Amino acid sequence: MAEDIVLTPSGKKKIEVELERLRSVEMPALSDRIRDARALGDLSENFDYQDAKRQQGFIAGRIADLQMALDRARLVDEAEAGSGIVGMGSTVKLRDLDFDDDLITYTLVGAFEADPANDKISGLSPVGKALMGCKVGDKLQVDTPGGKANYEIVSIE
Repeated sequence: MAEDIVLTPSGKKKIEVELERLRSVEMPALSDRIRDARALGDLSENFDYQDAKRQQGFIAGRIADLQMALDRARLVDEAEAGSGIVGMGSTVKLRDLDFDDDLITYTLVGAFEADPANDKISGLSPVGKALMGCKVGDKLQVDTPGGKANYEIVSIE
């Protein structure tokens, strides 16, 4: 049986919006582009036709991935995220004990929704795993690909 995909409510909404845009805007536009390129005749050397077909395949794959994620989604219980203990959906502010007490904020999300560039890390990542079950004031050392990192939990939302 397929595993559930853990999503926050906002992550689910983001997927639904992207899925709707792909289905109602992107695919129809590509269909029009393919139709117009076909009208030009010989398809074997028609770059626009070949490019549009390639993009159509990519978008069809993305639509399938997003639909699969929604079909298998298990939403994070928001009450769990606000319990004072780090869990999926929690936003955690950390003090980086190795770098001048810099403050870092992460939101723990499922792997499908992870976006480290926007401070959303997977609960399966090294930092995510180490944070699970911790409370404000806890200090932890995490083995990351870049070496050991030391943090103190400042707040949990």
